[in-house]
Amino acid sequence: MSISTQQNTRPKAFLALAAVCFLWGTTWVASKEGTRHIPALQLAGMRQLAAGILYVFFFLYQRAALPRGKEWRPILLLCVLNFVLSNGLSTWGVKYISAGLGSIMGAIFPLWLVIIGFFTQKEKMPGKAITGLLLGFGGVCIIFYDHLGDFLDPDFRFGITLSLIATWTWAFATLYTKKQATHFNPYFSLGIQMLISGIVLTSFTQATGWAVPLSSIPLRAWMVIGYLVFFGSVLSFIAYLYALQHLPTEQASIYAYVNPVVALLCGSLLFDDKITPYILGGGLVTLLGVWLVNKAFTSGASVEQPETEGI
Repeated sequence: MSISTQQNTRPKAFLALAAVCFLWGTTWVASKEGTRHIPALQLAGMRQLAAGILYVFFFLYQRAALPRGKEWRPILLLCVLNFVLSNGLSTWGVKYISAGLGSIMGAIFPLWLVIIGFFTQKEKMPGKAITGLLLGFGGVCIIFYDHLGDFLDPDFRFGITLSLIATWTWAFATLYTKKQATHFNPYFSLGIQMLISGIVLTSFTQATGWAVPLSSIPLRAWMVIGYLVFFGSVLSFIAYLYALQHLPTEQASIYAYVNPVVALLCGSLLFDDKITPYILGGGLVTLLGVWLVNKAFTSGASVEQPETEGI
């Protein structure tokens, strides 16, 4: 790429990255609002179904080949881990906890990679990863010190448990992706995963009675679904790909640390969620730990850090 072309695309790439930082941060708040009107799993299913249709239609329009044979195996497993469980449970969890707390919980999943690495990797874990792990969980302890009384509430405990399981499934999906990487288009795969997961979650909620009739869904909830689909799943992903193509990976990954800040601020403005010194300080310590883990991974550690996004 010529110098003049880089000068022209770089400002656009930073603008795209800023959009990703904002949009993926607001998906936590939008999901929180959506779960006030319709069941969480129904919300996740409808969002995934609509976004998946758009993605798959685009690639089919481009005459992209569908997966064949053994290529379906990792796609189906990642569909369950990434979307049915991780996205579905994190959306369900944010019904019971604040959007800001949910976003911080979602950001800690790289720490699980370090823990899993202790038991599965033969190579010595780098010092930065261990330091990041200790800082990350230390920050989480600081945050939850402010919520000790909330643990008496079974709904709060349930929301934390769902969010925690969501981070585990995302971590296992990450490791599986690394070991079972295929040559199939990963972006087309993402759309297929969303489409299948959307069908599964929508069918499940209908069969179990965990869904409300479409006619009873208020306009506000439809607006949330539309926002999550077009801004949270489509436009933000396009913007992220553009930023990733024209910026260094470390710069493009900064959104992972900005998203929780956006979620905290938006939650405070829209839902009057309290930002206490414990949440603010603990969140900063947690993100510092995650940054150190990511730094260790991108510096050639044995476990690679995947890309993350809002729910």
